[in-house]
Amino acid sequence: MMKSDFAEKIGIAFVGCGYVADLYQATLSNWTGLLDLKGVHDISLARQRQFASHYGAPQYDSLDAILTDPNVQIVVNLTPPAQHYTISQKCLSAGRHVYSEKPLALDLPEAKHLVDLAQEKGLYVVSAPSSFLGPAGQTLYQAVRNREQGVPRLVYAEMDDGMVHRIGYENWKTASGAYWPAENEFETGCTLEHAGYALTWLVGMFGPVRRMVSFASCLVADKGPDTPTNYTTPDFTAACLEFDDGLVARLTNSIVAPHDHQFRIMCDDGVLSVDETWDFSSPVRSTPLPTTRLQRGAKKLLGLDFGKRLQPEASREISTAKRGYPMDFALGVAEMAMALKSGNSPRLGGEFSLHITEVSLAIQHPEIFGAEYYPTSAPEKMEPMKVLEPS
Repeated sequence: MMKSDFAEKIGIAFVGCGYVADLYQATLSNWTGLLDLKGVHDISLARQRQFASHYGAPQYDSLDAILTDPNVQIVVNLTPPAQHYTISQKCLSAGRHVYSEKPLALDLPEAKHLVDLAQEKGLYVVSAPSSFLGPAGQTLYQAVRNREQGVPRLVYAEMDDGMVHRIGYENWKTASGAYWPAENEFETGCTLEHAGYALTWLVGMFGPVRRMVSFASCLVADKGPDTPTNYTTPDFTAACLEFDDGLVARLTNSIVAPHDHQFRIMCDDGVLSVDETWDFSSPVRSTPLPTTRLQRGAKKLLGLDFGKRLQPEASREISTAKRGYPMDFALGVAEMAMALKSGNSPRLGGEFSLHITEVSLAIQHPEIFGAEYYPTSAPEKMEPMKVLEPS
């Protein structure tokens, strides 16, 4: 793709002003030298006005108004998942780059069509999440590349969020007044909503998933008054994912088991770990294998593991959302804008986003893809994210 001829800042527009839009808006201040929000639009005029009034954001009266504004280079698709394909397809067809909330689409052929359409038109299409590009993810990636604890063999990744339907989600409200969309979240499913967080770390570090075996189940069919009609979406999934060189990962997703977002890489000489993948500053630890009786006893009796914290190559203070985890949601949009300005490809774009979507769909729907499945997409190895803020 050609290097952008646009002005220094890249113009963006939000389509969708719901719960997640606040998370992006609150972190745009991390990229004031790069991203310029030209305006917002929501199918609900009341919600659009409420969001725009709270943040002082310009408004568009339609999606077409965004797509005819020459100052908008990237459309940030923050609509509900069922609308992702339709909105992204229209934006790409109109010649706009697209950064979409996860998943890219709810149907694999539709997701592939978006990637093919972007390629055909010389555009970028990128799907969230972008947490792997943050300091914790990149520090862990550096440790893997440096063989800090030897050759990686096995990964345990957890995406468990507790019994959401019983922990007061009714009071989850953003700064601009949007409530957590419970019914939509339950219907879409915790796997399609959250597996991508762990998968981007896995695929970013180890390349594409070559083979997978999945199990999915709806364990709590009644989630109260916001339970979707005919609700059968899995609230628990488990998958074993095989990568090149025999590396295997076990990934769990649930809104049943207690909150747990650990990411642990078992290597020949020890363990590399992050306790919270939704925290950009979560400590990355390197813990040697206890090879003596004394070391094993110290671990068992005293909790001593002789591990150390690995320091990131660079870090920065970030603004985060009131109701969000300490993540820079705008980072993915910013990295995409940097690629647009430099003529490079976004790290999470195209085939990478398609692969994350394909694997997520296959985990949630083994009844469609098969309990054993061989993904058809295969992104190239990801380059490290060395630039943490725009120049």
